[in-house]
Amino acid sequence: MSKQFWVKKIVGYLILAFCLFGFFSFVLMWLWNHVLVDVMPVASVSYWQAFGILMISKILFGGFKSEFDRHRGGRWKKGMEEKWQSMTPEEREKIKEEWRNRCSVWGKKENGPKAGTE
Repeated sequence: MSKQFWVKKIVGYLILAFCLFGFFSFVLMWLWNHVLVDVMPVASVSYWQAFGILMISKILFGGFKSEFDRHRGGRWKKGMEEKWQSMTPEEREKIKEEWRNRCSVWGKKENGPKAGTE
């Protein structure tokens, strides 16, 4: 495939992404102004403010992950499952106990029994 094909494809995806982000910004603005303004004491927002809110929420909660990043975790999980299957029951129990000890610190109070137990 030619270089021109890939340039057109990338430009097309960028235009599509911008259009989708613009559409979602409009939907966010509309929902904000027609729902939140009536329910809570907040001011209405403009299109560009909605765009900014969407960008901030994407950065804070969604990130900018590529398709490669989404599938990379699948390989890690598959490798761990294979490793787990090849362990003996004693090795599995040892790992479980180690993680129980590591994580039990969060559930303990300073001067008392573990949270939830009495």
